[in-house]
Amino acid sequence: MVRLTRIYTRGGDKGTTSLGDGSRVPKQALRVEAYGTVDEANAAIGLARLHVAGETDAMLGRIQNDLFDLGADLCTPEDGRRAADKSRGALRIVAAQVERLEAEIDRENAALRPLDSFILPGGNAAAAHLHLARTIARRAERLVCALAAAENVNPEAVKYLNRLSDLLFVLSRRANADGAGDVLWQPGATR
Repeated sequence: MVRLTRIYTRGGDKGTTSLGDGSRVPKQALRVEAYGTVDEANAAIGLARLHVAGETDAMLGRIQNDLFDLGADLCTPEDGRRAADKSRGALRIVAAQVERLEAEIDRENAALRPLDSFILPGGNAAAAHLHLARTIARRAERLVCALAAAENVNPEAVKYLNRLSDLLFVLSRRANADGAGDVLWQPGATR
C-alpha cells in the first residue's frame, strides 16, 4: 500500500520527475506522457461513473484500479534499476487482466445488434463520457506503442489499452439504450 504524507516534494521544480525505479527523466519524456495519458483516461472514467450504476459502475471501478496498475507498470522501466532486483519487482499488467476485459466485451456486446454505420460520440451523458474515455484510452495506446518502439514495454500493457477502448465503446452503446439511442454517422449529410 502506498502512503503519502507530503503532497509536494519540490523534486519536479526543475522539469524532471522520478520514475518507479528512482531514475529521473524530463517531464516531457514519452514514458511520462504515456502514463500521464493513462491517468487522464482514468479521470475520464471517473466522470463516466457519475452517470452509470450497478454492474457497469463496478466494472469501471475495477478498470480504474487496473489503470493505476498500468501507470505503475509504465512508470517502471522494464530494463531499469528494479529489473535486476526480483525481490522488489515492478507491478505489471498481466494476461488475466486483459482476458477479463475480453470476457466483459463479449458479455456486454452480446446484447447489442450489429452496427451498420459508424457512431458519433454522444447520445446520453453516460455514453458521451464513455466515448471521451475511449478516445483518451486510444491516445494512451498510441503513446504506449510509440514508447514500445523505443524501449522495452510490457506487451500486456498495449493489449490492455486496446481492449479497454473496445470495452468503453461497447459500454457506450449499452448506455445508449443498448444501441437504440446511438447517434449514427451519415456520410456527407452536411454538404
